[in-house]
Amino acid sequence: MEKLFVIKIGGNVIDNDDALDAFLKRFASIQAPRILIHGGGKIATRFGEKLGIESKYVNGRRITDDQTIDLVTMVYGGLVNKKIVAALQAMGCNAIGLTGADANLIPAVKRPVKDVDFGWVGDIPSEKINAEPARKLLQQGWVPVVAPLTHDTNGHILNTNADTIASVLAVGLSAWYDVRLVYCFEKKGVLEDVENDDSVVRLITPTIYDKLKAGNRLFAGILPKIDNAFAAIEAGVGEVLIGHADDLLTNTGTETSGTLIRRS
Repeated sequence: MEKLFVIKIGGNVIDNDDALDAFLKRFASIQAPRILIHGGGKIATRFGEKLGIESKYVNGRRITDDQTIDLVTMVYGGLVNKKIVAALQAMGCNAIGLTGADANLIPAVKRPVKDVDFGWVGDIPSEKINAEPARKLLQQGWVPVVAPLTHDTNGHILNTNADTIASVLAVGLSAWYDVRLVYCFEKKGVLEDVENDDSVVRLITPTIYDKLKAGNRLFAGILPKIDNAFAAIEAGVGEVLIGHADDLLTNTGTETSGTLIRRS
């Protein structure tokens, strides 16, 4: 099957204009179908402060009340998304900006209230993912740029984790493509020593992962990301790459650094 890159960038790229520009140049040069999923960084918080909307978090997760969902819809689906699309167009990359509501791409459900009411936050049931619109756009040569917003099919936008959106889109599109899911974050990859940025584990398979965990050689905070990567692989994604945006993509889009996660 044809190779497809599903690439997610977060705040460490979004919040830095120079870093974003450098990343987008590399992304635009990839000679293969690709999708970009972006987070919102700290931009929504800054605009919220100007509008008198206080940002509230529980365990690092944003509480998305009525005011905040309007704010993140404007910032993520509008400002951030369209600036990225415009920048890619200037680089000769025919990008099209989307949220999960467009073409019913990503239906979701409002997170149930348990110990914490997160408000208008969306969780994505795997059986509801609708990857066909993204496939049609890719077939026409367009490059989807997806904001971290979904919808509840009842007319309401939901704030949704960008890592999750990248994963479900990668899984959904794996029916038609050989998918490489790429997570860009602030480190060079999965580190054996969290204090040493050069201690990157270049390859993780299930066997290697078991040995690393048994030897307590991985930082606990990276384990959920690796577990999610293997879940995506088990659901059909070819391989997952984790690393720094500066290192992951060359002008061919095929040579990479970082940590590669695959079945064997």
